[in-house]
Amino acid sequence: MMYVKIPKSRIGVLIGKKGEVKKKVESISGVKLIVDSRYGDVTIDDRDANAYMAMKAKEFVEAVGNGFSPDRAWRIFKEDVYFEEIDIRDFVGKKENRIRVLKGRIIGKNGKTRRIIEELSGADISLYGNTIAIIGEYYQLETAKKAIEMLLRGSKHATIYGYLEKRRRDMKYLPFDYYYLQ
Repeated sequence: MMYVKIPKSRIGVLIGKKGEVKKKVESISGVKLIVDSRYGDVTIDDRDANAYMAMKAKEFVEAVGNGFSPDRAWRIFKEDVYFEEIDIRDFVGKKENRIRVLKGRIIGKNGKTRRIIEELSGADISLYGNTIAIIGEYYQLETAKKAIEMLLRGSKHATIYGYLEKRRRDMKYLPFDYYYLQ
């Protein structure tokens, strides 16, 4: 059994219209999802599932809880795709104003920065509450994560774009194993 707490406002998204999303997760992974909509508690009963698929189901629930739509979160069930979240408070503490400013730096004007990070890294990004969640293959996730952490630490946007463009070029020309040696 695994337990995940997600915002109550995301429970409906996790369940889906007529329970479609919940049923699909259970079908793909072999787990049983028990959702307590009053508190946002999700129990993942993994007795009939293999450990790998149970972890993928847990990551899917966390991704939806962190603002991803199910359409974008299904990617988690692919092999070699990972999920990670960054808590903005780890960089600025609990100062709401600073959290808001940093979220704005990640999103950028009209969503430009987030869009560029997604396009150049290949990862999907969601900002929800105090967290930034990332879904992607290993090198995509690591590239997006580093770019986001650089922004959170105060690097200029131009520096981030340069880093992302270099990584994009590297991804095209270097052997696949290169990314696992970083």
